[in-house]
Amino acid sequence: MTDRGESLLAARLFAVVGGLVALDLLSDVGSGVELFHVGAEAMAAVVALGGAAWFYRYHRSERAEAAAWRAQAEQLLGGLGATVDRAFDAWGLTPAEREVALLLLKGLSFKEVGAVRDTSERTSREQARGVYRKAGVAGRAELSASFFEDLLT
Repeated sequence: MTDRGESLLAARLFAVVGGLVALDLLSDVGSGVELFHVGAEAMAAVVALGGAAWFYRYHRSERAEAAAWRAQAEQLLGGLGATVDRAFDAWGLTPAEREVALLLLKGLSFKEVGAVRDTSERTSREQARGVYRKAGVAGRAELSASFFEDLLT
């Protein structure tokens, strides 16, 4: 399944089909229908309800796995934030340079950084140059790569 909601939808659909087959089976039992027909419908109801149970369990395991991934991602992001703060402190960035550096790490252009900070694009570009100089990197790509390098070691 590609979407966690699909497994829950499948479980619900199987349950509905199983319930409808079971209702039909109940109406057939007292009307003198052949035993083979009743057996086939009983098997269909069992398979449909079994499918509903399987998809529901699958949905629950997907949710548990997603929650575990979220928790791990939050822990890693918290660690990344601490790593970024330590680097900014070590580089001696000013508050303005810290803000510019963080926005650059988030992928904003110089024009967008200026708009967010209510400064000109030129000011953002100059502050970025100060960040690069203090960090000892040539540009945005090396700045970003320096943090990925720390995370991978």
